[in-house]
Amino acid sequence: MEIVKNNIVSIVTGIITLAVLVWGYIRSRPYGKFGLLSWLQSLSLAAPWVVFFILIAIGFYPNGVFILTLIVASIVVYIVLGRELRKLSRDVDERAKLEARLTADQTNGGDESQTNPMNPNRSSDLGANLSRATGMPTTMPAQPEGMSPEDLEAVRSIFGIDSFFATETIPYQSGAIFRGNLRGDPETAYNSLATKIAIATDNRYRAFLIENRDGKPVIVVLPTADDPQPMNATQIGLAIALLVGTIVTTAIASGLFLNFDLFSQLDRLSEVLPLALGIWAIIGTHEVAHIVTARRYNVSLSWPFFIPSWQIGTFGAIVRFQSILPNRSALFDISAAGPIAGLLLSIVMLVFGFELSTDTSLFQIPTDFFRGSIFVAGIAKVMIGDRLAASLVSIHPLVLLGWLGLVINALNLLPAGKLDGGRMMQAIYGRRVAGVATILSLLFLGIATLVNPLALYWAIVILVVQRDLERPSSNELIEPDDARVIIALLGFLVMILTLIPLTPSLAAKWGIGSAALIFGG
Repeated sequence: MEIVKNNIVSIVTGIITLAVLVWGYIRSRPYGKFGLLSWLQSLSLAAPWVVFFILIAIGFYPNGVFILTLIVASIVVYIVLGRELRKLSRDVDERAKLEARLTADQTNGGDESQTNPMNPNRSSDLGANLSRATGMPTTMPAQPEGMSPEDLEAVRSIFGIDSFFATETIPYQSGAIFRGNLRGDPETAYNSLATKIAIATDNRYRAFLIENRDGKPVIVVLPTADDPQPMNATQIGLAIALLVGTIVTTAIASGLFLNFDLFSQLDRLSEVLPLALGIWAIIGTHEVAHIVTARRYNVSLSWPFFIPSWQIGTFGAIVRFQSILPNRSALFDISAAGPIAGLLLSIVMLVFGFELSTDTSLFQIPTDFFRGSIFVAGIAKVMIGDRLAASLVSIHPLVLLGWLGLVINALNLLPAGKLDGGRMMQAIYGRRVAGVATILSLLFLGIATLVNPLALYWAIVILVVQRDLERPSSNELIEPDDARVIIALLGFLVMILTLIPLTPSLAAKWGIGSAALIFGG
């Protein structure tokens, strides 16, 4: 039965990935070379995963050298395609073709509501599109509520042929949308416009440079009163309560790891402290990395809302942005800093733990447990080798802490909603792709519940508090560079390898556990 479950996870995940790639190819064809090169970039990133799952599904289990070769080749191809895309973007003829195609998409086959510039529903449609991009409700008053004619005229006067040539003004919520043509470098143009708008309106309004659904840049001007607000007293109280609850659950989980119930044996509290402090060292490193990186960008973060867990102590924490982010690179760097720091510390703990493990180490666990993670099993195979063939293996406590750290950080790297992985996905590929990734991640967790009930708990957490995407940054047009994409690829790969278990056949090939343990149930 377990063999069937593990194979189902690999096969279904591979099918979903292939379906998404085919869908992306069909969507990219009408956009000519731009579309095909962009699709090939996506294919290059997905290729290692697709090949891995296909090979697992057909019963072939690649070794570490093969997987590393796939990753390196994927990175090289991605960089080469990125250079070709940048060259193509400088080709005037190709840009003209792309703009013509986007314009054709916008007309939607001659629909009057989109082709007639005098149609009253046109501004409402645009407002709805931008509402999905800004995460705010659509309100379309005849006159922008709260934006005086003087402020509106002051903003209009800022635009010009050297930065942003505005061709249309549309009321939107308590501000306005300005359609037109962006001139020059997007970053330079935005910085100039944002500064001038802030000065002209005495910092009452803030400018956003985003891309509408038709692929055209627009300037959205909204009141600074709509900016994210600091935590209120209720939220602070909740954060403190969750902190206390997580301290309790980490202590209880540590007691369970030591094979006793802390509730009934409170006199043994001192025994659980080393393990509990180790767990807090991992999640503390994760959160401090977020804070330090946020300060580099002058971004304010909320207090962490820790997520307690009876099984492993904690699933990490949820952090809310209390500032408007300057660009998508800032969103990526702040989001990626936490899991990267946490993963690195966890891997160091795991490696040193295996190095310190002896036959008299504190913990004795069935080697069957190592089948729960391809990544951990691979490190164990390298570090302790033939000892994995026994039914039990003695390990140092650092092995357990490193393993827990990998799971906690891998869960936070799932590309869903406002999880770190979801924010990274949004920063690299934009809101549409991030929305699709959220749905696929929830499907993956649903399938994973066949193997591990913890996946269902995490799926509920995402659905209840983290399913929405992050609000846009000030400048959405500037995409993160290739280095950040590579970091994301590696992070997502570690996440997958950490959360996906070995199949019994792969465990047998690696010599993990006895034949009776692997095939007996």
